[in-house]
Amino acid sequence: MDVNLVLRSTRVITPEGTRAASVAVAGEKIAAVLPYDTEVPAGARFEDFGDQVVLPGLVDTHVHVNDPGRSEWEGFWTATRAAAAGGITTLLDMPLNSLPPTTTVDNLRTKQDVARPKAHVDTGFWGGALPANVKDLRPLHDAGVFGFKCFLSPSGVEEFPELDQEQLARSLAEIAGFGGLLIVHAEDPHQLAAAPQESGPKYADFLASRPRDAENTAIENLIAQARRLNARVHVLHLSSSDALPLIAAAKAEGVRLTVESCPHFLTLTAEEVPDGATEFKCCPPIREAANQDALWQGLADGTIDCIVSDHSPCTTDLKTPDFASAWGGISSLQLGLPAIWTEARKRGHSLEDVVRWMSAAPARLAGLDRKGAIEAGRDADFAVLAPDETFTVDPARLHHRNQVTAYAGKTLHGVVTSTWLRGERIVENGTLAAPTGRLLERNN
Repeated sequence: MDVNLVLRSTRVITPEGTRAASVAVAGEKIAAVLPYDTEVPAGARFEDFGDQVVLPGLVDTHVHVNDPGRSEWEGFWTATRAAAAGGITTLLDMPLNSLPPTTTVDNLRTKQDVARPKAHVDTGFWGGALPANVKDLRPLHDAGVFGFKCFLSPSGVEEFPELDQEQLARSLAEIAGFGGLLIVHAEDPHQLAAAPQESGPKYADFLASRPRDAENTAIENLIAQARRLNARVHVLHLSSSDALPLIAAAKAEGVRLTVESCPHFLTLTAEEVPDGATEFKCCPPIREAANQDALWQGLADGTIDCIVSDHSPCTTDLKTPDFASAWGGISSLQLGLPAIWTEARKRGHSLEDVVRWMSAAPARLAGLDRKGAIEAGRDADFAVLAPDETFTVDPARLHHRNQVTAYAGKTLHGVVTSTWLRGERIVENGTLAAPTGRLLERNN
């Protein structure tokens, strides 16, 4: 082994558990996880992190970067800096809110060209499934997208229309035919249309407009389609805990189903959202504390597979005080790890659990077999965390392009002191290096 770097800590989180170890790095790869007091090879760089925890770099498979086209909302430069500062070393960009959307190979190439010089972390791309682009799905798959996103209700942008049940079946059959993955914003449009739609600043009115039944019905229909076609599907941003028994039963039956939730559903509650505070608006919505408790149980028992950000930013002016008209999206890319760790530790979960939910499982979802664990052969991607240190969220200190966040003023546990990408330190105590992220393609 031509080891050029050794990272040492009394707490290194590996697939076998947390232990005192020295992690040997050769070039961009982890060469070995060695006993703590292993002698450092001559000429190798040595970093001793004491009792700080060395985690595998986090993998966030649900990020809206919006670049190009709506780069005033967010861009690859700012989004990937925020990711790196938060311990995320790999992200996958969603196909919508950019112009053009990632719905053809040409549009994918446009986005890749924009991202390439700006990426501070490794970055891949989802494709989009629209009513009229079934012919583009296989070419996008062959071009390296990690799967395809669709909506079952309006997306909020006219260039990315939703699929009805017939269109869903057609797209899903095509994707299943080449072994692809469909990731789904699962809210049923008929349930949404039947719900009361009140404008104004009251969060209770907005919550009533996005009922749990909209998620439950959409997920039930999706499971039926996946079962019929033996297709692989993934439920995005699960908010309704009522759907958990349905999901658990489908998994037990062998339906090829995975599920994610997000920091805002697991750390924020409807009861705490002030009227007019549309920085808390997202779709599906933040629900009640009892619902949150059930989501945590779903994580604990494996019904929910992973936690990802659904970072969906916008400019400040789009967060009007009217919940009906304000843009729906939570900005949290830099804060996901401390937000989840703050809540997880209160609920008796370990950092090993957090790593499983926020690194290993998202990497597995996307087929990123070089990411998601500290073990020989993986990319040398690390986040170093001071888990007992706290900080109060100051939006002005975030790297997001627009400093709008539902976490403003919250005190969180867990400070990321450094982030490493393929054996190079890209963040140290909040200072970022020049961008060295690479563009990723499926199975490449």
